[in-house]
Amino acid sequence: MTDELWQWDAARLAQAIRTRAVSSTEAVAACLARLQSVNPRVNAVVETLADEALTRADAADRDLAKSGPTAPLLGIPVTTKINTDQKGCATTNGVAAFRNLVAQEDSPSIANLRRAGAIVIGRTNAPEFSWRWFTDNELHGETINPWNRARTCGGSSGGAAVAVATGMCPLAQGTDFGGSIRHPAFCCGIAGLRPTLGRVPAYNATTGDRPITAQFMAVHGPLARRVGDLRLALAAMAAHDVRDPWWVPAPLTGPALSNPIHVALIETAPSPAFHPGIAAALKQAATWLEDAGYVVEQAAALSIEEAAALWSRLVLNEAKLGMLSQINQHGGAAIRKVGALMIERAPPSDFQDFWKALGGRAGLVRQWQLFLERYPLMLMPVCREPAFPLGLDQQDAAAMARIFDAVAPILAPAVVGLPCVAVPTAVSDDGPLGV
Repeated sequence: MTDELWQWDAARLAQAIRTRAVSSTEAVAACLARLQSVNPRVNAVVETLADEALTRADAADRDLAKSGPTAPLLGIPVTTKINTDQKGCATTNGVAAFRNLVAQEDSPSIANLRRAGAIVIGRTNAPEFSWRWFTDNELHGETINPWNRARTCGGSSGGAAVAVATGMCPLAQGTDFGGSIRHPAFCCGIAGLRPTLGRVPAYNATTGDRPITAQFMAVHGPLARRVGDLRLALAAMAAHDVRDPWWVPAPLTGPALSNPIHVALIETAPSPAFHPGIAAALKQAATWLEDAGYVVEQAAALSIEEAAALWSRLVLNEAKLGMLSQINQHGGAAIRKVGALMIERAPPSDFQDFWKALGGRAGLVRQWQLFLERYPLMLMPVCREPAFPLGLDQQDAAAMARIFDAVAPILAPAVVGLPCVAVPTAVSDDGPLGV
């Protein structure tokens, strides 16, 4: 049986559209039909933009007929996250109080995708304030993990991951502050890229400039079913936008590394939360890399715990001063519970302690960069547990401690601003596994 257009990856679709074997309208219509069929069961897309998408697809087909192929993602259906400004849509961030916060312009990452020819077919769900590893809110409801409805689909780009995993779109835009691209990708068995800080421009006019920790750690990036599609999306999303002062005009390709390339295998963990299936996934991935000619070594690792603790010290203490009051004023019961439990984990810090920790981040970044001089690649867990059981972050301080222990490998690269790609490797009884 011939596979359907909604099953195609972005690279294959782009090639077919460029050669006119498939029209943009056909590609968009196929994904919209898949969305209409599947979304009622998983609630990944909370705003469908069918009319606009079909109009743009028709315009793309006419432009292609007149001028020939020009844009790398011409006619490719994508989704965007509800915490990111898109002209004419509300940037709700899952918060009922923000349902009328309609953007007047596109955020840079969305504007760049559109300039590359991508067509937005819908807006994807996120937890309130994009502040949980579970995608649920009182405005739009819960997004369902398509592998196991008793487990989280991840957060905060959970709607994006489910949309991609279920074939509603080949590419989705997401954001990552504390794993919000990588964790949903891991939970849903797809690939997700957290780019280097400064690679993809970001700015929301509806909310203004982000707090200082988010400026150092939060990024926009793509989710896809194929790693090659992440490369296509990254190239599009990384285009310059003057609104982001942190954007850097770094090339996407550099000089070749000396062969053989050394990979540091980071598999040890002090926690019983380290799932045996994830340990097996690391060993399997190491074998695949060795078969491909890499040299994999179990290295004396940098402290994942030290870096994750710095994320908590900086982000959670800053949240005490801003985010928590917003959560308590506008959030529902679940996010208020999460906010309180997370803030309890904030290491005690006064103003001097906070700025000392922020200044000390440079030293930690330096340590990681020196490590990467010997090991240009690190192979490590995305998370130390498979997708969490639903409701885990609604329990108590012990449950929140378990979550933070499990996500330490997610938080560590974020605090030092390094790129990561989450890649699926297998499926277990507990759901997808990956590295």
